Amino acid sequence: MTAAATLALRGVDFTSRPTQRKPITLAEGRLVGDVLRLERLRALPDEAAFAASLREPGPWLAAFDLPFGLPRELVTALGWPATWSALIAHYRTLDRADIRTTFAAFCNARPAGAKFAHRACDRPAGSSPSMKWVNPPVSFMLHTGVPALLDAGCDLPGFQAGDPSRTALEAYPGLLAREILGRRSYKSDDRARQTPERLLARRDLVDALEQGRSRLGLRLKLTVAQHDTLVADPSGDQLDAVLCLLQAAWGSRQPRHGWPEQVDSVEGWILTA
Repeated sequence: MTAAATLALRGVDFTSRPTQRKPITLAEGRLVGDVLRLERLRALPDEAAFAASLREPGPWLAAFDLPFGLPRELVTALGWPATWSALIAHYRTLDRADIRTTFAAFCNARPAGAKFAHRACDRPAGSSPSMKWVNPPVSFMLHTGVPALLDAGCDLPGFQAGDPSRTALEAYPGLLAREILGRRSYKSDDRARQTPERLLARRDLVDALEQGRSRLGLRLKLTVAQHDTLVADPSGDQLDAVLCLLQAAWGSRQPRHGWPEQVDSVEGWILTA
């Protein structure tokens, strides 16, 4: 077995308020050649379970569906620390009400159509701005998730060195999903919107991943049971974790994990953007 094949890969669909009903979802797999084999899916029902998963021995490389940085424009306007480590140290001292009030005031002072500040990676990835506090509340995901990564001593390339056998990168599953499905929706937490059309979209998406029909050049290997599980989950959480897993696999082979040159060290970058 090659050295690359021994590296455990992880994809994490994150929520800032995990519960038994809506856990953090962890997908694990290994890459051999251009084939990524899904080994298992795990549900992490609370922050303690998530923290414990981060301390599991490596070597592993994980891609997390949560922002690791804030827009430079926002940080400058607020007069917050201009280096990432100091910025996160400040940010974690705030509570969610502080974050919501501060970011809402920033947006309210700006013209319609330009309310939010964006990172350079947001538009190529098609992701929500990392300062958004609702639908989805990614600013709260950063507030919860990044401190957990730091407290666990993970290595965050481009941001802060840690244990090199436990590497954490930012991902966005919607980027890969849109490449395959276009604007078709494949998931919803709202039972009324868990439609046959979304079920069909999940089936088409899983089939495309198994056939390797994406620019990542990787083919997903599933058992029949895994295939059926991913298609059947109307929330899309398990499928999103697998999409992050594929992005982790791609990033494991790239120089600088796929970060372009001249990435802003406060903002960071999204895998495959």
